[in-house]
Amino acid sequence: MGVIRLPSQSRLLCFAFHIIFILFQQTTAERELKFVVVVFRHGDRTPVVNFPTDLHKESEWPQGFGQLTKTGMQQLYELGQYMRKRYSNFLNSTYKRQEFYIQSTDYDRTIMSAQSCLSGLFPPTSSQTWNPELPWQPIPVHIVTKSSDRRLHFPLHDCPRFDELQNETQTSSEFQNRIQPYKDFLQTMAVNTGLELNNLRTLDNFQLWNTYDTLYCEGIHNYTLPVWATKDVMDKMEKLAELSLLSLFGLYETEEKSRLQGGVLMNTILKSIKQAVNSSRERKMEVYSAHDTTIGALQIALNIFNGKLPPYAACQFFELYQESSGRYSIEMHYRNDTSKDPYLLTLPGCTSSCPLEKFAELVSPMIAENWSKECGKKDKKKDIFIGFDVAVGLLFIFDLVLLYLLYHYGRCRRRNNYQDL
Repeated sequence: MGVIRLPSQSRLLCFAFHIIFILFQQTTAERELKFVVVVFRHGDRTPVVNFPTDLHKESEWPQGFGQLTKTGMQQLYELGQYMRKRYSNFLNSTYKRQEFYIQSTDYDRTIMSAQSCLSGLFPPTSSQTWNPELPWQPIPVHIVTKSSDRRLHFPLHDCPRFDELQNETQTSSEFQNRIQPYKDFLQTMAVNTGLELNNLRTLDNFQLWNTYDTLYCEGIHNYTLPVWATKDVMDKMEKLAELSLLSLFGLYETEEKSRLQGGVLMNTILKSIKQAVNSSRERKMEVYSAHDTTIGALQIALNIFNGKLPPYAACQFFELYQESSGRYSIEMHYRNDTSKDPYLLTLPGCTSSCPLEKFAELVSPMIAENWSKECGKKDKKKDIFIGFDVAVGLLFIFDLVLLYLLYHYGRCRRRNNYQDL
């Protein structure tokens, strides 16, 4: 049987494609993951509060309000398994404290979520197995107290300027235009829930958001819902809860709000990324266990928010790569659906694989150089010192006046005595 020869042009074309394929493989192989930051929301939990007409009381939930459920534990365990699979060629196969750091807000549900995630991420193997019947090992979860947390627990309080911005937001045309179609609905909700209408109209104090959340939790855990909590009502409440999140960190004066809220966390993440580039430390991953408001504040600051409430176990990834050219780039991925791969996000003004220098430049407007100063906070220690200085100054002036009066009083007495003599 004769050999079939390809025309010379076809052979050249095949050869060219072969070379391009080899070059592409080499380029891809040379791109190296260097550092990862992960921010996730805790898993499924019980309601945080109830509302005045709620059919169910806290005592009906086994661990009370705001606690992680078994479903929530499973969700975070699955997230840990996903992270193990995603970074199997990056992280050490066993837990290594020099490579890994995890921090949580000071809430039971976020601490337990962190522990559940770690169970899936670092199951003990070989030398780290300490109990053959227990595929788990203790790994430290770092916590900052609520009063001191300036990194994860949003909105950050004790910021007068942010409070001003919130009041301005509620009267702004941007907010009023969004809330106007729900005016009649909110009146009905005030009657049904027993909540104050004024608080519902301004979406103040998370009351409507919390009410939606409570009904949502009761629904998925098969608790009886009030007859008025129809699908249409729940859909409208969900939209208003989404508006609550958006108006809290954005919608009006978003850049300034971001400097006081989500930009604070972005600054922490950016510092960690730069440190990974400029230092020889072994750390490969930092993980933060937090809340829907944490992810919302961060994404709104980056202008990558999709307008939806981050679901349980929602996860925001920041990945630092060193390209074949030696330059560094950042990719952002958002996982909010366990049935799909994470969504690749693009920072506005850049590409999906954004050069680190460009990324830092684009996020710089949302990073405050002096958070306390921009918040309009008064430095209490400074005020004490100023008060002390003023008091000392006044005392000194009083002493001078007193000496002056005594001096002239003495002169007058001597003059009067001389005249009498």
